[in-house]
Amino acid sequence: MAAKTIYDYLVIGAGSGGVASARRAASYGAKVAIVESGRFGGTCVNVGCVPKKIMWTAASFADAIPELRGYGFDVKVNSFDWSTVKKKRDAYIERLNGIYERNLEKEKVESIRGLAKFVDPNTVEVNGVRYESKHILIATGSYAWIPQVPGAQEHGLTSDGFFELDYLPKKVSLVGGGYIAVELAGIFNALGTDTTLFIRHDEFLRDFDPIIGKTVMETYEAAGVKIIKGSALKSVSNNGDNIKKNLSMEFEVGYGDKKTLSSFDGFEEVIFAVGRKAHTEPLNLGVTSIRTDNRDYIIADEWQNTNERNIYAVGDVTGKAMLTPVAIAAGRRLSDRLFGNKPNSKLSYENIPSVIFSHPTAGSCGITENEANKRYGEKNVKIYQSKFVNMHFALTEHKQPTVYKLICAGQEERVVGMHIVGKGSDEILQGFAVAINMGVTKSQMDSTVAIHPTAAEELVTMK
Repeated sequence: MAAKTIYDYLVIGAGSGGVASARRAASYGAKVAIVESGRFGGTCVNVGCVPKKIMWTAASFADAIPELRGYGFDVKVNSFDWSTVKKKRDAYIERLNGIYERNLEKEKVESIRGLAKFVDPNTVEVNGVRYESKHILIATGSYAWIPQVPGAQEHGLTSDGFFELDYLPKKVSLVGGGYIAVELAGIFNALGTDTTLFIRHDEFLRDFDPIIGKTVMETYEAAGVKIIKGSALKSVSNNGDNIKKNLSMEFEVGYGDKKTLSSFDGFEEVIFAVGRKAHTEPLNLGVTSIRTDNRDYIIADEWQNTNERNIYAVGDVTGKAMLTPVAIAAGRRLSDRLFGNKPNSKLSYENIPSVIFSHPTAGSCGITENEANKRYGEKNVKIYQSKFVNMHFALTEHKQPTVYKLICAGQEERVVGMHIVGKGSDEILQGFAVAINMGVTKSQMDSTVAIHPTAAEELVTMK
């Protein structure tokens, strides 16, 4: 079968990274096509960052109700209508899907609907039609999964399923210790759901500096989230009927010789957030020389090159810094290099800021204390840390903590890590991330006049 069309650039996957790269390539005059089997915008727009932030905002309004009372408002809330929020949220996402498609049309990027599979290193097939391209980008992302435990597949949901819920469960179980599980637990708990979070270790958010996980966990437990540590799921069963769920979960809980089997009952929903897997299976990578790691993520170098000369990979499918802005930045820089006459264009994966939309929010930029000690030597690392109550809570009965930590290295005390927890951390971190990327030192931060009274002023006044 002869190739139907020859392109300069063929992008597989219309998520944030793929769309950004396709549009940038087209802006340079390249002939570009993008292949997508689902909704445009990928995980972030449809079942990730965007709808998650909407639900976090709803939960934040719930958090604010007792705060308003502390400031003298006679507030009474009759109810919360989950279905109304879902309906409006879904309509908002649908509009974003349309914006993605229209922006591609404006840039003259051809959209091809369907699943792509490689026929050879220069050709992919979609719905029986073959397309050839000089350069091919794989940006197919990743997907949530459910462990192979009896009853889990039948009765459990992934984080994707969270966005399909058309009601607010009265009692919910979440399994996982990463930021997705923590974020969903915070949303449910703030909205009044009896929430239990099962984690394998004593801590969650273990990819972040310990100060973040410790502070968020203490705050969650104080807010009523039940956290079951050292837990390994053995089974899920439904003791209810076809109308109402009554899910029971059996866990092995504990460590070493102290493990015991324990049952937890009465859940309306069980949601798994135990990690993600690369979306590579349909691609038929065997006809190429592309290498994957033991988790099926595509191995790509710092230039986004795979070991197939004309095939590249960006975003979650590489398993590296799995964040939407990273995929966008990497995709754009790749197109700058391939089509924009910018041969040195590539993304630096150092000092990438990231935020956890927990309650309260947390953020991190740079390396952890442990990583700093390994890289620079413990004697060359200095830690500045502060814990206080944000003035926002001056008159409220419930007071969330704020904890800030600076990790500095060398005689000049260059800031190599910033880890913050507390109200507004998501917004505060962005500006400081610029400074960290520019190599800011502790003395330079100290020389900056504080904005008073704010929480962020603590970052330029720590001793």
